[in-house]
Amino acid sequence: MGTVEPKRRRGGAHALTLLCTTALLAVTALGGVAQAAPAPEPGVKSLEQVRKEIEGLYRQAGAATDAYNLAESEAKAHSDRIVEIAKQVAAGQERIGSLKNRAGAAARAQYRSGGLPAGARLALSSSPVQFLDGTDRIRRGEKAATDLLSDMNRTQNDLRQYAKDAKAEWEKLEANRIKKEASKKEIEEKIKAAEELENKLEAEEKARLIQLEQEAQYKAQTAWLSTGVLKEVTGSATEAGRKAVQFATQQIGKPYLWGATGPDSFDCSGLTSQAWRAAGRGIPRTSQEQLRLLPKIAVKDMRPGDLIIYFDDASHVGMYVGDGAMVHAPRPGRQITIAGAGSMPIKAVVRPDA
Repeated sequence: MGTVEPKRRRGGAHALTLLCTTALLAVTALGGVAQAAPAPEPGVKSLEQVRKEIEGLYRQAGAATDAYNLAESEAKAHSDRIVEIAKQVAAGQERIGSLKNRAGAAARAQYRSGGLPAGARLALSSSPVQFLDGTDRIRRGEKAATDLLSDMNRTQNDLRQYAKDAKAEWEKLEANRIKKEASKKEIEEKIKAAEELENKLEAEEKARLIQLEQEAQYKAQTAWLSTGVLKEVTGSATEAGRKAVQFATQQIGKPYLWGATGPDSFDCSGLTSQAWRAAGRGIPRTSQEQLRLLPKIAVKDMRPGDLIIYFDDASHVGMYVGDGAMVHAPRPGRQITIAGAGSMPIKAVVRPDA
């Protein structure tokens, strides 16, 4: 699928109305929007309550996925730093060895000369010329010895600092491992709970559940469009933005998998980060870091390729593709798809190629 550019005169509302109408027709085919769900028995959850509970569990899993991905990214950075420190330690140890060899050579030379450096013997000479030459050699020898000792002290101090740095990095690495394990456990628990809820439903209820999801998204998108938000959204994609959108839309139909960055599956921020990587720009791995580190822009200024961060906890992200639509990896059990940019609560819009 190619880049979707926003239309200036007809506006994104027309295209998205068509998109949402198509979705609504699909919903109607599943059972009809006008058909009311039967009232639940007292004490029994309605299907809408189940839908919201499942949605909440997946959102919590999404937030935990962001925490897992961030911990993994930080762990890699700490591992890389430990490798760099190891190289510095090796270089420092080699330097110490070289300095010790130089000091040993000087000591051996002095021993062979009877304990007096050549400069000292000249300084004791009765010849004025030899005396002056000797004192100059003494001064130079003293400076060389001082420099040698200073160099050894600096290198030894560096090695002590490297040891402290390595210890700190190992502690951070272990803390990140614990964070990752905790996040992984939470992700698995939330997904399992959501799947158990969904698996209890009959086939007709599952179909109705999908219908309710689509209706909720359609309602949110319609409300967003009704504000006239797209009237001012006329920005065109940059070359990098077009490449990012092209990559993201080429993944449509691939499954969501938490922690995945392709090529066969993605989570929400895995899709957006890899899309911009394909466009030649590295951006943060997680939706929360994308929000924190990328420049924020007004919704009216967004253009294809910009990232839309959703929910107060920034637990979800999609890529704007134009005409009021975005592409995203929704949640476990769903595939990468096109959806209305306003089908979820927007927290912010950020620009990778500001």
